Amino acid sequence: MFKIQTLNKIAKIGLDILDEKYTCADEIENPDGIILRSFNMHEMELPASLKAVARAGAGVNNIPIEKCSEEGIVVFNTPGANANAVKELVIAGLLLASRKIVQGANWAKTLIGEGENVGKLVEKGKSNFAGPEIMGKTLGIIGLGAIGVKVANAAHALGMNVIAYDPFLSVEAAWNVTRAAKKALSLDDIYANSDYITVHIPANKDTKGMFNDETFAKMKKGTRLLNFSRGELVCDDAVEKALADGTLAAYVTDFATEQLLKNENVISLPHLGASTPESEDNCAVMAAMEIKDYLENGNITNSVNFPNVNMGQVSGDRIAVIHKNIPSMLTQISDVFSQDGVNIDNMTSKSCGDYAYTMLDAASCNDKLVEDIKAIDGVIRVNLYK
Repeated sequence: MFKIQTLNKIAKIGLDILDEKYTCADEIENPDGIILRSFNMHEMELPASLKAVARAGAGVNNIPIEKCSEEGIVVFNTPGANANAVKELVIAGLLLASRKIVQGANWAKTLIGEGENVGKLVEKGKSNFAGPEIMGKTLGIIGLGAIGVKVANAAHALGMNVIAYDPFLSVEAAWNVTRAAKKALSLDDIYANSDYITVHIPANKDTKGMFNDETFAKMKKGTRLLNFSRGELVCDDAVEKALADGTLAAYVTDFATEQLLKNENVISLPHLGASTPESEDNCAVMAAMEIKDYLENGNITNSVNFPNVNMGQVSGDRIAVIHKNIPSMLTQISDVFSQDGVNIDNMTSKSCGDYAYTMLDAASCNDKLVEDIKAIDGVIRVNLYK
């Protein structure tokens, strides 16, 4: 029986994937796995029983990744599960940035009580909320992951010229993105040539604060910036300066801050990117499938701290070893099998930075074999699957 702790409300369609072999609860002792959304785990004590954490969403800033890696806890996310929801909001953001829809709607509400004069007042005041069409304009996309690709394709379908920059473009993304999208040679190429810029990259030490005074100085006057990725990517002070001098015509963000809520040219949304029932269902299903396959078979799919490895379902016995990515590790593990008289039927091993993951199938594995492998210097965790 596996124990799963849910730190947030997880869609029922996802939890239903965890069958009678699983017990799921908000409060549970010694969990084998955790499924969460936005709960902050950084101050949480990680139980020794914990083998896996599955984030029902793409971002994992709320999870102590390095600590999990050191303790051999595999962290999963669900890339692409909420991509369509975010894409639709980005497209809405393009229109909100252009047509002053929010400002106009707010102004229209001030006419309450004007009775028959409302029509005349609307005609008189509507010119204050005019804005350009997006058709024929250039959209610069930073990051061509699951969301960026969908945004590129949708923007092209709406008649926009699309340029994109992603130095880590995957083969899958390259296959899926519209051929009409042009490759930007650098971020500066995006800044200099875009009427609209949308960013779809994670926040890390290299990207935090990337939209700053220096960045805005490279943009065309009247650029419209959209941030549905992470609030930390943008410096609020720099945004206010860029809006004041006309570099930015509008800033649309899914990450509200007290400072920017006061600016009439900023549209701040309350983190609505993945707030659709379809997205929540998709993320819950993917997270449950990932953690189930790992706990039952040792397979890793969509991990952010260990390599993806899949050897199918367990047919005999399987040992999975999480270890440091150091020389001679595979030799030492193989030697233990040999010394314990166990023949290896199948083996695979992959690395990811400082860590590696090795899976070995055999007709029969025992607790002594597991303990002998644990004794190898550099081994972090050993899981036995039968």
